[in-house]
Amino acid sequence: MDMTVRPRRLRGNDTIRRMVRETRMDKASLIYPMFVREGSGIREEIPSMEGQYRYSVDCMGFELERLMDAGVKSVMFFGIPDHKDEVGSGAYDENGIVQRALREARKQFPDLYLITDVCMCEYTSHGHCGLLCGHDVDNDSTLELLAKTALSHVEAGADMVAPSDMMDGRVAAIRRMLDQAGHTGTPIMSYAVKYASAFYGPFREAAGSAPAFGDRKSYQMDFHNSREGIREALLDVEEGADIIMVKPALAYLDVIREVRNVVNTPVAAYSVSGEYAMIKAAAKLGYIEEERIIGEMAVGAYRAGADIYLTYFAKEIAKLMEEGRIG
Repeated sequence: MDMTVRPRRLRGNDTIRRMVRETRMDKASLIYPMFVREGSGIREEIPSMEGQYRYSVDCMGFELERLMDAGVKSVMFFGIPDHKDEVGSGAYDENGIVQRALREARKQFPDLYLITDVCMCEYTSHGHCGLLCGHDVDNDSTLELLAKTALSHVEAGADMVAPSDMMDGRVAAIRRMLDQAGHTGTPIMSYAVKYASAFYGPFREAAGSAPAFGDRKSYQMDFHNSREGIREALLDVEEGADIIMVKPALAYLDVIREVRNVVNTPVAAYSVSGEYAMIKAAAKLGYIEEERIIGEMAVGAYRAGADIYLTYFAKEIAKLMEEGRIG
């Protein structure tokens, strides 16, 4: 055969394949989401997320140490309080569950990078992400409480805050309050492009955050829309977001790419609980090779344009990177 161009020349062995690899990943880009709850002596597995646990503050150190040993140096805390009320007061309580977890993690693991989810849904008795006016979530009255929550997290030791509520103007409100308190160097990672997705089901069980009525479609995005995601991303950059997140990841790779093309900030992708649960269930039935699927999904997010990957598989992906199977 007389062929001048043979793409297979660059696939002949592992050395050349890695040399010409277009998508490169690093452990430093991984963030592990972690659930912390009230109580003591607690390490309880989440039924819909096999291998994931809710930890009391006194028991989370073991898992944090495992993350550090794997090379995963960033964690995002989600709090599960015992007490909930109409105004989500546990979210901004200086002795709230996330605030205590931050102080303990900072004491035990000074080199760990601590990020917090900023939202009201885990703390409100109605399960919505803001204050209610009748059966509607009132956007503007929620902003001050979100900003207070972010400030309380930073004062307890958070390195970064990540608002996930999808209220209009919340990045500006948080940036303003942090700056006024002297925390001008604290970055905000905004869940800017967050869809009203069925992929969140296991998380809502894990965090006890399902809404008591209705749904979140009046503030989370319609999954049919991509141009709206660009608008949300650009608005949050203008308000002071330092990192833009797209959530979920797997079904929204096109959106990750479109956001990457228009913003000049780092882009994060959150591989959510439903993605995790599907892999675990299919692997348990022998339908897929778990490690290969985990790696392929992660590479897909990075290839689409993500710089940062939030995933419950952070330790496993770090291992795949260490072994040279991805990255």
